[in-house]
Amino acid sequence: MEIQNISVDTLVKGYELHEDRYKCLFCSQQFQAHEVFPMEGRFFTAEGMMKNHMEQVHTSPFHALLALDKKVTGLSDVQLDMLQYFFEGKSDQEIVAESNLTSVSTVRQHRFKLREKEKQAKIFIALMQLMKNPELYTIHKGARQVDERYSIEEKEREKVLATYFKHGLDGGIDTIPSKEKKKLILLQHILKRFDMSKRYSEKEVNEILKTVNADFVSLRRHLIEYGFMERSNDGSEYWVKK
Repeated sequence: MEIQNISVDTLVKGYELHEDRYKCLFCSQQFQAHEVFPMEGRFFTAEGMMKNHMEQVHTSPFHALLALDKKVTGLSDVQLDMLQYFFEGKSDQEIVAESNLTSVSTVRQHRFKLREKEKQAKIFIALMQLMKNPELYTIHKGARQVDERYSIEEKEREKVLATYFKHGLDGGIDTIPSKEKKKLILLQHILKRFDMSKRYSEKEVNEILKTVNADFVSLRRHLIEYGFMERSNDGSEYWVKK
C-alpha cells in the first residue's frame, strides 16, 4: 500500500497492524502480534517492540515522515527545515541563528503559513472524503457498483417518478426506461412493494411486478442484476437484499 493511502492516525503512529503482524510504514521491519520479545533484560509485546524500533531506527514517526521524498510530502526545503525547528521547540531567535533566515519576523511568517497550510489541508481532505463517500449518493445496500448513476437528488427522483407513474406512485408504468439512472430510481421505488422480511416464490414476485408493468420478466431481472434482490440457486425463492 502506498503511504499516501494510509490514514492520518496510522501515519502518526508510524506503523500498522496488518492481519497478525505489526508492520513499520517506513521499512520492512515487522513483529508477530501474539508473541513476546526479550530485549535488554525485559520483555516487550509486538507493539512495544515496534515503538522501540520507531525510536531506535527512525527517531520518531515525525522524522520518518520528514525524510520522505519531497514529491510525496509536497513540502519545500524551507518548509521541511522550519518543521524540523518547530518540532524541536526552538525559539524564533534560535532559528534565525541556525538557519539562513535573517529576521524573527520571517520565522513568524513561516509559522503562520504552515498553520494556514494545515487549515487548508483539513478542508481539502474533507472535500475529497465527501466527494468519494457513498453516503453522498442514494444507494441501496445491495448495489454492486457505486458510481455517478447513484448521484440522485430528491427533486430529480420526484420528477422521474411523476413522469413514469402517471396514475400515482402505487400504480403502473407504461414503459421501462432505458437510461440507467432513471431505471435505478424506478427500481428503488418498486422495491417498496416487497416485504424485506419475507421470502417470495417466483410466481409471487411476478404477480407484484405485473402491477408495475406487463414486462415483469425484465423488471425481475433488473432487480437481481442491480443487486436489489437475491434469489436461491434453483430460483425457487426471492428476497430483498438486506
